[in-house]
Amino acid sequence: MNDVNQACPCGSGRSFDQCCGAWIEGDAYPPRAEQLMRSRYCAFVLGNSNYLLQTWHADTRPAQLVLSPDVSWFGLEIVAIEAGEAQDSEGRVEFMAKFNGHDRLQYLHERSRFVREDGRWFYVDGESVPQAKAPKIGRNEPCPCGSGKKYKRCCG
Repeated sequence: MNDVNQACPCGSGRSFDQCCGAWIEGDAYPPRAEQLMRSRYCAFVLGNSNYLLQTWHADTRPAQLVLSPDVSWFGLEIVAIEAGEAQDSEGRVEFMAKFNGHDRLQYLHERSRFVREDGRWFYVDGESVPQAKAPKIGRNEPCPCGSGKKYKRCCG
């Protein structure tokens, strides 16, 4: 991200530089599990597989991670947080993320598990949360990606 005043993709309302940017750049570690989750979402938005691997717990981390260039992430909603504060050793964050992949709007709803070791949070694994059918979006409705275009002319 070039503009330090650009809004952070995690949806915090702060600038990227004042939010997830410092963690992704390696200047500091997120002090809470929710912040690690948000920064990992930003890494998906930015296509930064190195950060994702560095913040993945060694017990569950894959040997490599290849992110699809055909997927674009554009919305994060934190649903619930369980523990994960600076004094905790474990935490869970439930979230929903919207993305456009393979020419269709999709949702990822996950309950992620985090552990803190030596003062640093790591993503361990996640459990998919079954969803009701995705809401039907009319062809002439605004696209949920926020582009301002009609759905049929954008992600539809």
